[in-house]
Amino acid sequence: MTATYRLQLHAGFTFADAQRAVPYVSDLGATHLYLSPVLQAAAGSMHGYDVVDHGRISAELGGREGLEALAATARAHGLGLVVDVVPNHMAMVAPETANPQLWELLATGPEGPVAHWFDVDWAALDGRIGLPLLGDTLAETLARGELVLDEHDGRPVIRYHDHLFPVAEDTAPADGADEADVAAVLEKQHYLLASWREKDTVLNYRRFFDVDGLIAVRVEDPDVFEASHRTLLELNHRGVIEGFRIDHPDGLADPEGYLRMLRRASRIGTAIWVEKILEKGETLPEAWECDGTTGYDGMRAITATLLDPTTAQTLSEAWAATGGERDLQVTLAAAKREVVERLLGAERHRLVRRASEVLPDADPARLEAAVAELLVACEVYRAYARPGRPADAAAQRVIDDARERATAARPDLADELADLSRIASHPRASQAAEVDFAIRLQQTWGPVMAKAIEDTSYYRWNRLVALNEVGGDPEMLEHAGPEDLHRWAAHQQAHWPLGMVALSTHDTKRSEDVRARLIALSGDAESWTVCSEAFAEAATEHGVDAPTAHFVWQTIAGVGDVAPERLEGYLTKAVREAKEHTAWVDGDAEYEKRVLALAAAATTHGPLKAVVDTAVDHNREAIRAVVLAQKLLQLTVPGTPDTYQGTEVVDLSLVDPDNRRPVDYDARRDRLAALAATADGGSRDLDDEKLLVTAAALRLRHDLRHCFRDTGAYAPVVTSTRHAVGFTRGEEVAVLVTRAPQRLTASGGWADHLLTLPAGLWRDELSGAMHEGGPVRCAEVFETMPVALLRRVHI
Repeated sequence: MTATYRLQLHAGFTFADAQRAVPYVSDLGATHLYLSPVLQAAAGSMHGYDVVDHGRISAELGGREGLEALAATARAHGLGLVVDVVPNHMAMVAPETANPQLWELLATGPEGPVAHWFDVDWAALDGRIGLPLLGDTLAETLARGELVLDEHDGRPVIRYHDHLFPVAEDTAPADGADEADVAAVLEKQHYLLASWREKDTVLNYRRFFDVDGLIAVRVEDPDVFEASHRTLLELNHRGVIEGFRIDHPDGLADPEGYLRMLRRASRIGTAIWVEKILEKGETLPEAWECDGTTGYDGMRAITATLLDPTTAQTLSEAWAATGGERDLQVTLAAAKREVVERLLGAERHRLVRRASEVLPDADPARLEAAVAELLVACEVYRAYARPGRPADAAAQRVIDDARERATAARPDLADELADLSRIASHPRASQAAEVDFAIRLQQTWGPVMAKAIEDTSYYRWNRLVALNEVGGDPEMLEHAGPEDLHRWAAHQQAHWPLGMVALSTHDTKRSEDVRARLIALSGDAESWTVCSEAFAEAATEHGVDAPTAHFVWQTIAGVGDVAPERLEGYLTKAVREAKEHTAWVDGDAEYEKRVLALAAAATTHGPLKAVVDTAVDHNREAIRAVVLAQKLLQLTVPGTPDTYQGTEVVDLSLVDPDNRRPVDYDARRDRLAALAATADGGSRDLDDEKLLVTAAALRLRHDLRHCFRDTGAYAPVVTSTRHAVGFTRGEEVAVLVTRAPQRLTASGGWADHLLTLPAGLWRDELSGAMHEGGPVRCAEVFETMPVALLRRVHI
């Protein structure tokens, strides 16, 4: 395995469609297709993470037959398959019959055969699972006759629009039931129907983040693990599937234990990656039996390499001029508190119930306040204390740090925080409430972080939105540089040599090339200031707050020419996620219209469009340099690079669903063939150049695998200027890129700056130029392109 190519599957792009793309992906140079989830998902799913049946390959995608046909075609072209696995949750959607285990759970309750599948706090509702999905209160819904007794497959059910709920055995009424009978029947069921606005008090199952329609699965139970993974593991042992990407391991009760089970159940040699967001300074636990993360940490290091810190003051002043909060940490703290109080009430209440069981003499109100402070105080996605065991040193540090920050914020709660931290650190295996509290606290930290940071703060704090990315660091601007990449690469090489390296994923807020355009623009202080001031003035005219206008202009500059419906959909999502002036629930439609009107004015003929277009045009060469540099770095640093569908050419996509738009593989295939036919030169645009970089790097990885694996040591290339960054892989590959190109041009260009190549003769796989080892002039290396991929020539 040397590189993966990610495909997003759905009814509009099935296994058969993927099969047709196989020859192209093979020609591009990837060794594995990396597929979004393939198990049966909810009808109409566009992403596959809402699994309803672990025992079936998705019928919409083509079923088992289609998957096996895809694998056979891939194998014939030298490719293997990697699939996305969703162990944390299942879909809870209408009709509930689609999910066999959920249907059984609702029918048989806490004593039923599948109760152990799901993470439900049965005691909270006296043995019932709360389903807050009605449009109104239960009484009002009954009064309107929206809940009716019916039959499905010969058994009695209660129907609510598209929803179906089973009627437990021996609780069905006589024929001709009226409204009173429906209410009486509901009283006897193992579920409690309620309004969606009552979720804080009624919802008692663990969710995926704050998504009510995704119910958590207790995959730590060996029986549940075996049943939920049987189909995928059988295909793995038959050679159909060669690798697994694990979605959201932080949601599991015991990520380490899960990965151990999966590794031992998988075919020898199976690659396993985890979707893990590592915060600044955090590393993946060494005990995890996997091959690394899905690559956000590598993305952050590459971004840091290409930023120009010298413009940080200008960008900070422009942001401050909008009236936006200057300190990101203040924004993060406020967002965390909002998420804990408004979005995750059900999770907070469960933790308080457990804490009260362990500490029966404590004041409930003080315990609730202490739990909230502890949730707000954690600065990573979770600790990794294993269930029923004392925390190890790393987990203890996370818990202690959270306690210290919480105590600093609320010294009056020091005693309660100390008690809660002790329970989290050293739960007694014999005390179920202590173990449950310790596990649930860790599982709730992740949603707090994700919702507060990625889905709130990163839509509010808009100094440079290219850095507001999953796993990103918006504060890196002042101190970023090549050292970040070299440190990360050394760690990756030593500990996770197969770890994925990503630039775009199905979860990124902006595609790699949108970010590249903004990184390039951020190096031009004058253009940045002009755009910022123009939109600040326009914000007043349109009745939009200046921080949002700052977000709007960066979005437009990053995405370029964009269809109105795409931009409108994205901006509507963005301002709702920010939760400052509108929201998904009870939002402000008039405010949203004003934001869209500002965007429309900036994308049609007029002064706003002119200032953005001028800034982009003025920085065309800088954009070119950043686009090509980050792609080449991604494909050649230690690890397994993943190319998200279509991003081998310039792709200007925004957050999902925008990044799941159809990819024209025929056009890409033709472009790749044309490149091969004009290998010695010819006119090329940036799409061609990015495709050239991608294909050349992937083929080199394939041909010189030893240079990119165990024997392929990573070593920085010595240069006389920080505008040139490079490294060698083994003894046969050298990679060189340009950084901060605007400042380089302003200072007079490369002049006499040198870089030092290892001894020998080197051929640039991108330009065909030849270079002798030793000191080489940067101007010579970067004569035709701002990047170089050198291969040692053996004479």
